[in-house]
Amino acid sequence: MDEIQAHLPEEPNSFIGREQELVELRQLLRRTRALTLCGPGGIGKTRLALRLLTSAAVEFPHGVWFVELADLQQGDLQQADLVAARIAAAMGITEEAGRPLLETLAEALRPRQLLLALDNCEHLLDACAQVGRHLLASAPGLRLLNTSREPLSVAAETIWRVPPLSVAPAGSDPADSDLAASDPASISGGDRFEAVRLFADRAAASRPGFAVGPDNIAAVTSICRALDGMPLAIELAAARVRALSVDQISARLDDRFGLLTGGDRSAAPRQRTLRAAIEWSYELLTVPERALFRRLSVFTGWSLEMAEQVCADEDIRAAEVLGLTAALVDKSLVVLDPEVLGQARYRMLDTIREYAALRLAHAGESAVVRLRLRDYVLRTAEHNLAIGMARIPAPWATRVDVFRRYDVDAGNAARVLNWCLEQGDAEAGLRICLAVSPCWIVWGTFGEGGEWLRSFLALDMSAVPAWVQGAATVVHAQLALPSDPAAASALAAEGLKLCREAADGYWTAVALNLLSEITLHTGRIDEATACADEALAIAQAAGDGWNEGYALGTRAAIAARRGKLREAEQLATASVSVMRRIDQQWGAARALLGLGDLARFRSHPGEAHGWYVEALAILREIGARPEIARCLAGLGRVAMDLGATEQARRHLTRSLRLSHATGARISVARGLEAFAALAGHEGRPEPAVQLAGAASTLRETAGLPPLPGARMEGYLAPARRLGDAAVARLWASGRALTSEAAVALALAGPAPDTPAQPATAGAGQSAAPGAAPDGESPALTVVGSYQVASAPPSSLTLREHQIAELVASGRSNKAIAGELSISHTTAARHVANIMAKLGFNSRTQIAAWIANRAQRPGQAGGPGEPV
Repeated sequence: MDEIQAHLPEEPNSFIGREQELVELRQLLRRTRALTLCGPGGIGKTRLALRLLTSAAVEFPHGVWFVELADLQQGDLQQADLVAARIAAAMGITEEAGRPLLETLAEALRPRQLLLALDNCEHLLDACAQVGRHLLASAPGLRLLNTSREPLSVAAETIWRVPPLSVAPAGSDPADSDLAASDPASISGGDRFEAVRLFADRAAASRPGFAVGPDNIAAVTSICRALDGMPLAIELAAARVRALSVDQISARLDDRFGLLTGGDRSAAPRQRTLRAAIEWSYELLTVPERALFRRLSVFTGWSLEMAEQVCADEDIRAAEVLGLTAALVDKSLVVLDPEVLGQARYRMLDTIREYAALRLAHAGESAVVRLRLRDYVLRTAEHNLAIGMARIPAPWATRVDVFRRYDVDAGNAARVLNWCLEQGDAEAGLRICLAVSPCWIVWGTFGEGGEWLRSFLALDMSAVPAWVQGAATVVHAQLALPSDPAAASALAAEGLKLCREAADGYWTAVALNLLSEITLHTGRIDEATACADEALAIAQAAGDGWNEGYALGTRAAIAARRGKLREAEQLATASVSVMRRIDQQWGAARALLGLGDLARFRSHPGEAHGWYVEALAILREIGARPEIARCLAGLGRVAMDLGATEQARRHLTRSLRLSHATGARISVARGLEAFAALAGHEGRPEPAVQLAGAASTLRETAGLPPLPGARMEGYLAPARRLGDAAVARLWASGRALTSEAAVALALAGPAPDTPAQPATAGAGQSAAPGAAPDGESPALTVVGSYQVASAPPSSLTLREHQIAELVASGRSNKAIAGELSISHTTAARHVANIMAKLGFNSRTQIAAWIANRAQRPGQAGGPGEPV
């Protein structure tokens, strides 16, 4: 081993992670003659190669040899001779007079079994390929290991892409990981996230005493994720702990190329700064490759068709984009992702994209390429809107693809919306918002959509067409409805007025349908009827199937509210028929939910179960989370009616967890009521009363009418034997529960050893046939009734707490950006993350949450009572 070690340079510091990669690479070395480790600069190819050489040395009797080529000059006509000379010098083989050195080298290696590594081949590809081919053909015991940003393209070559170090996935809570364990020492041991382990090791070396623990793990994780798990970038960032806190480092990564400098002075120049590492690759590109590389920086991810439409011009023809893209993939500047909807997808690591964007700006092309992307996104989104909402004929499978396509390209839409906001381009921004709003509504990402619309509607509207203003105001109302029904009502009325003035029949019908739904929820039945009737008339006259089906669903809910269940069933069936006629199965599924509710309240559990199962299959195709929760609740109620309490608990648990994660107060209230009924079935009167009290509070905060007395008494009756004072005490304690505490109480269930008690007659039973469950309607799911859906709540970082407090003080994203010296985009991203983590949909909810925390200091992070 001493002899072998003499052939390898000393590693400058500890090697972190890559355990699985080393196992895989050892196996590959046994099966292939030539193995090339490919990846962008700074990804750790050289360190991985050195560790692989050390671990594999015992398998090669004549040693392992490492040859560095980075300092050899590109462009020399005798490059192959230079490479051969460098190898010979490393191995102590001298040149013979009158004989080519490569021949002498091949002759010397022929009897040996050894592993030869050529490091940094990318600028000498032809020479390395020529030498490698000759040596492999001459020496059967030779194995060749190369590191390069681009494959050598020799016949025996196996290409292995070096991945980034593992990082915590976006949206995860570091506090739940090993990183926040009570023993901070675990960070330097076997933690699962290699990037954080590397940061912890290098930061401790830079500033003795530094440790990653519960107080800074969120910021460290954010840094590692922003730097794509790229080892060089993480090491350069870790070195900054000598002068900055990790929160400051994280906040300054918008200028990563200015921040991440001053690396190891003993390293090659290209490894001393992040910019130099990428610039080395850029300088090796052809002129057309450089141009495409720069232009691709406007995407977060893309398909070939997107690149052809946005990046091609008189300098780069569309027909050339494929070949140039393939070259950038080979050179490790573009990543090939799994295909989506039959198309290959591409992306850049964030750090590489930032460098490409700087080059784009330096070339003076940023504005024109961004404009092309804006036009592409707008054109594509409006076409997809027409497909998704059945305004042009298409099969349901094509409509489903619209939602999947937006899911893939949401990052591009967000970038364009940010640029529109920065440029004050209200019309384009609002039109894109309108076009993608069905996706926000289906998935329940109301916080995201509401924030965009609020920002654009605050801009100068003087040049924005009236129909765009009206439609945007209506969509803003749809997005506001789950968190603020009063504001939604005012916005819908304003939007209706603007749409009427613009003579836009489609959006007028949407506004009327929305107003009918709002007034129905708040108990104004006559207004709801008038709006629904007018919407239906407009839609039928225009041949607008979507709004016709929507209005029929609303009229079905109105009929059910009035106790006319047969009429409600006919109207809901008509809604299903219309939606299926236009092949809009999402709308059909919502009406099917209503039919399931009606069947259940008419004491036809088998029929109800069938409707719910049919609807659920459709809803899962598009990930319609609010309606999935509603469907599961219906299945739970059916199981409860049939006495299958364990099955009921399973369905209701999944439903309530989803509803609570979405932050939809009405859904949570109904879920708590369902669990109150379940507790009554199980003979547990105390939690039944508490859950009913908690649901009552939620109804009040959501601006919804209370349950009728008879329905409420069904929850309270089993506890009457405890005495009125006990019932009052249980009711008051339930009313005082936070939403989170009430959900925890519901999900806790009966103690494992507690035998179920017989339920008191009538306790928690379903309404009698023909009666509504809560005085609203038999829970008819009306087309267009949307609820919140976002990520489950999790702890905020210190920076996010700071921004939440600024939001609570009334500051806009622009003001927050100015105060914290960050970009507007970064501020908007932080606000969106806060909403996602807390399950909120508006800045008002953030403000209320901050106020609630101030009143109850020391409370753990997470949403308080809904507002």
